[in-house]
Amino acid sequence: MKSKITVLFIALLSTISIAQTKVGTIDSDYIMSLMPEAKVVFERSQAYGAKLDSSFSLKTQDFQAKVQNFKNKEEEMGELMKKTIIKEISALEEDIKKYQSNGNKLMQLKKNELMRPLYKILNNAINTVAKKNGYTQILTTKGNQFAYIDEKFDVTKLVIAELGIQKQEIKK
Repeated sequence: MKSKITVLFIALLSTISIAQTKVGTIDSDYIMSLMPEAKVVFERSQAYGAKLDSSFSLKTQDFQAKVQNFKNKEEEMGELMKKTIIKEISALEEDIKKYQSNGNKLMQLKKNELMRPLYKILNNAINTVAKKNGYTQILTTKGNQFAYIDEKFDVTKLVIAELGIQKQEIKK
């Protein structure tokens, strides 16, 4: 019984010592900036932002016109009419403030929606490179605050090649 436990223990230790990990790093932001599809995403984001800006501009112009109209005709109006128009102008002002505060959130959501397919492409390329080269982990260099990364474990160039992106001057 003791010999079976000893053999099992030795087998477990040898398995653990054999199973080593290979860790690589990647600059995914840099790769995303090189992808030709990123230019399309940028252009679509800009177009969406311009659309939001034009809607905001229309709301602002409508608000200013109503305020100016109210100022011009205020003396001719009765109290009930003044209260009604002031309530309408206040509602427009609130609407403009909400629209303005939601503008950045809407832009970020649109950008994320447009970038999702690019992230999927990048992720597939990273998976392919990791499997081809025996990596067990690939870490991104942005946001993780690494103090030191040995460049021989950087797979950025491999992923760029996997994606078929024309090689530009790689920063490093």
